[in-house]
Amino acid sequence: MPNSGAGHLRQDQRQDWESVAAGWQKWFRTFEKGAYKMSDRLIELAKIKPGNKVLDIATGIGEPAITVAKRVGTSGHVLATDISSQMLSIARNRAIAEHLEGIIDFKEGDAATIDLPELRFDSALCRLGLMFLDDLDSGLVNINKSLVNGGRFAASVWATSEKVPQLALAMNTVRKELNISSPPPLGTPGPFSLSDENILNESFVRCGFKVIEIERINIGFEFDSALEYTNFTKDIAAPVLKMLNDQTIDRKEKIWEAVTEEATKYVKNNTGSVVLDNEAICIVGVKQ
Repeated sequence: MPNSGAGHLRQDQRQDWESVAAGWQKWFRTFEKGAYKMSDRLIELAKIKPGNKVLDIATGIGEPAITVAKRVGTSGHVLATDISSQMLSIARNRAIAEHLEGIIDFKEGDAATIDLPELRFDSALCRLGLMFLDDLDSGLVNINKSLVNGGRFAASVWATSEKVPQLALAMNTVRKELNISSPPPLGTPGPFSLSDENILNESFVRCGFKVIEIERINIGFEFDSALEYTNFTKDIAAPVLKMLNDQTIDRKEKIWEAVTEEATKYVKNNTGSVVLDNEAICIVGVKQ
């Protein structure tokens, strides 16, 4: 029988990400100034080269898919998927602007249920998406089936919350302001749900991958001011915004002021800029 609970969760997540698609487009350069380093490392771990066929899961507004499309060239192909049609619309327009129409295609769907061609891709990537899957094993099995034998899958997830201030700063402040003392139940999809390397490794192995490497990488984000950090978070951080759904406009503004105040603790020297160093986990597995 279909899992109606999972279906509702996916629908909620789709709506959450649809609501911040325009924000991701607005802040794209700010985010990618730090995140490109993660994309480049995933591409290296997946050993992507010209002519390859590559799957990008949870591409958002098109990264790392567009970067990969430039790497594989006209003899290769990229299929980029995401749960949000709004995100994909922006990604599609970006690909057109980069003259990549013949190299990259887009498909809407959740990693666990999307229909993917079997034995098709040389490599697959997922940058900061796996931790939001409500059914990680189904997603990994689906990705595994789509890879050729020996195909590589490289993914990144956030480490523990105390090592990811870009998200935790706002999330912890909101929890404090709303008197939310307990974290989400174990296994609940969210930014830090795969921060345990053992859980990540076991999931990959269980779903048909031989794990080749797990490593940690630092991703830095910089903002001109504490207020800019808050505005950035307001526009793109779907997990934070979800926590504020039931609050009044005035209450939300007071909470955002508290976030800005907290962000001032990260101001660098006398420049006024806020620098946030974050740790991510990168994992690469080979289809058995």
